Order: sequence, then structure tokens, then C-alpha cells
Amino acid sequence: MSGHSKWAGIKHKKAAQDAKRGRIFTKLIREITVAAREGGGSPDTNARLRTAIDRARDANMPQDNIEKAIKRGTGDLPGVTYESCIFEGYGQGGVAIMVEALTDNKNRTSAEVRNIFSKRGGNMAGSGSVSWIFTKKGYILIDKSQGTEDDIFAVSVDAGAEDVKTEGKDYEIFCDPQDFESVKNAIKEKGIKWELAELTMVPNSTVSVTGQNAKQLLALIEALEDHDDVQKVYANFDIPEEVLEEIAQELSG
Repeated sequence: MSGHSKWAGIKHKKAAQDAKRGRIFTKLIREITVAAREGGGSPDTNARLRTAIDRARDANMPQDNIEKAIKRGTGDLPGVTYESCIFEGYGQGGVAIMVEALTDNKNRTSAEVRNIFSKRGGNMAGSGSVSWIFTKKGYILIDKSQGTEDDIFAVSVDAGAEDVKTEGKDYEIFCDPQDFESVKNAIKEKGIKWELAELTMVPNSTVSVTGQNAKQLLALIEALEDHDDVQKVYANFDIPEEVLEEIAQELSG
């Protein structure tokens, strides 16, 4: 699947987000705060919080920041109240795009996201227009240098993974969200390091995009991801890996 998860993995490897570390921390703090508010402050009993903390640690966020975010969520410290919202739309080539946001002003965020779609050649659509295309999955991206395909397949499937794919220089592991932690733990116990591990929305079908359309589409997705309120952007594009690599170089350069 040369889609959005692959694109995120390429950017992660190239550390294309390093210059935006402050912005990354802001987004992670919001996610931790909301996860703690909705499911409690213990990562042992709150899977969403546990995943958010793991992502924060992967980004080298200081432990003090994590603890304060949890306390804001549980009400032990004062803080802004955020609500979750989903925006849906289309990009170049009819690619379906789903945007997850956490905001303290839904009307403002909706207007700003709509403006990004419009300025970047896409268009926002109504609720439910594209969400049916996506299914929530656990996703783990592992560089091939970490082991053979047989080894990665065995440890992943034994722990509950649904599928393991070879994609270019990487292995892609997919699992049901409820098996995500067990698959991660099994991989970690084997000393295997991943490039990316997250709960994501996987498209049930993809749209092939090439050339200038691919560049414009990824520029749209980058602009959406750069918005302070946006947490995740999912899309069902299929772009060849070499094109993704080329565009990633241009955007990070």
C-alpha cells in the first residue's frame, strides 16, 4: 500500500518533521490530554492514552510535559477543553481525504480546514462522504534490516497481526486495533525496532495518482497536517514509492 501510511513513514525516516518539533509536541499534548479526559489518567487501563504516550516518547517529549498533559486531562491541572471532530473531502484525482482534529472552536477550525482544501485544489464534503472508505487498523512499519520476512511474519502473526506486506525497503504490519499493543510488545521483545507504530485509518480501496497531481495532492495533505488543530490526515492515494521519495526530498529540502 503506497498510501498515506507509507508517506508518513518516509517523512519519519527522513526526520522531515524535526524543524516542527514544537508543533509536534503541541499536537501530542492535545491527544494525551483528551485521551486522559475521556478514558482516565492510567495508561494501564486506557489504550488510547498508552498509545499517545508511546508516540510522545518516540518524539523525545520530556516526561514532565507528558505528566502535565495527563493532569490537565484528569482535571488535576487547569487547561483548555478540546473536542474531537472529523472533516471529510476530496483531493486531486478524486482521492478521499479524512481529517481528524482536536479543537476548542469547531466552527473556526471547520472554516480554516475548508479554506485549506479550497486553496490547495481540493474540496470539503459532507459528513460520511468518505469515512466509509476507511477501516481503523493498527499499523507498524519496520525496515527490512531488522530481520527476514519469515521472522517478521512469524512474530507478528503469532501475536495477532492480520497481514504482513513487503513494501519496497520495509515490512508493513496490519492488525485489529485491539491487538495493536500485543503485536507491538511481541515485536519489541524480539529486539526489533520499528520506524512507525500507530493506530491509523486504512483505505479499503485506493486511487492511483501520478505526476503533477501527486505533488499537488501531497502539498494539500501537508498543508492540512500543518494546521495546529489537525491531529491526523488519512487519504486513499496510491503513489509509486520512488515518486513519494522524490517529493519528500523536495518538501523537506
